[in-house]
Amino acid sequence: MTDDADSGRRIDADGDAAAVDEGAVDDTANEVGADHPEAVAFGDLSLPQRIFVAAVQNPARGVAIVGLLAFAFSFYVAFWLAFPRIAALASVVGAVLVAIVAGVYIVSDRLSE
Repeated sequence: MTDDADSGRRIDADGDAAAVDEGAVDDTANEVGADHPEAVAFGDLSLPQRIFVAAVQNPARGVAIVGLLAFAFSFYVAFWLAFPRIAALASVVGAVLVAIVAGVYIVSDRLSE
């Protein structure tokens, strides 16, 4: 956005600044639902769809997150190779915690309906 668009002024063909009626300004952000009935709100997207939208909006951040996940996975594999019993215990505890969180999420989703 330019300063001219912010101030409600437009530059005409002669290079002169002209005041613009606020009602005449094209505000496409507010008209998306009216012009495009297939437009979907971000809150209606599933988690994988939200991740995809975030990755498309900022690919560098997406690549950095994938790199960090690969780095963490390599440490997890090394943990299993160095201390298999402790890694097994940590994995079971992690799986139980994930199951509890998923159960709470499902129960709260059903109760909110």
